[in-house]
Amino acid sequence: MENQLQIIVKESGLEQSKAKFILENFQNYFEIADDWAKKARAIVVTDENQKAEMQMARAGRLFLREKRIAVEDARKNLKEQALREGKAIDGIANVLKALIIPIEEYLEKQEKFVEIREENKREAMRIEIEKRIEDERIAKEKADAEEREKIRQENERLKKEAEEKEKALQAERKKVEAEKQEAERKAKESQEKLRKEAEEKAKKIRKENDAKLLKEKLERERIESEKKEIEEMLKNQVECPKCHHKFKPHRKE
Repeated sequence: MENQLQIIVKESGLEQSKAKFILENFQNYFEIADDWAKKARAIVVTDENQKAEMQMARAGRLFLREKRIAVEDARKNLKEQALREGKAIDGIANVLKALIIPIEEYLEKQEKFVEIREENKREAMRIEIEKRIEDERIAKEKADAEEREKIRQENERLKKEAEEKEKALQAERKKVEAEKQEAERKAKESQEKLRKEAEEKAKKIRKENDAKLLKEKLERERIESEKKEIEEMLKNQVECPKCHHKFKPHRKE
């Protein structure tokens, strides 16, 4: 009947010689552990006077401690050997792969010559397309940058023109305002002059009217005086009895 160690080794899938080596190193410890499992159950201390049983328990414990340490030492030794073996195997495998892989790759290139050539063509075409796309992108970016610079310069020109026009308009507005103020000043002066002239003319007309009225008054007074003289003269006329001619008699001096 297989014990636990044999089952573990069998299920591990190790090569037969390695499995045998492990069994030889650990089989004895399994047997000791199995034997002492039975012996330990036979030692039962229930009273402080059982000195012999307690001494036997101590002796068994120390014996098993020694075997446990021996098992750990065996584990370390086997593992170190396995590590050295693994490193050696890895080194050999790496050397062999370094020799085989280049040959394998070369043969694969010969085997897949057509596929590789087609792949190289596709790759070259891909690179060419990507280069053309990149060149077009760079050209577009350059054209966009030039267009932006052109627009910037045009905006600067328009801005400068607008500023110059604004300055010209401001100067023109100032000129117009000055001319307007000058025209208003002249208009005021002209109005003042016309007002004074009108006042002078009105004053003159008033004087002329006053003179005319005076003249007319004097003329009326003269006419009135003459009329009175005529009336007085007519009143003093004498009619000739013969010719009925009226005349004013001469005054005796």
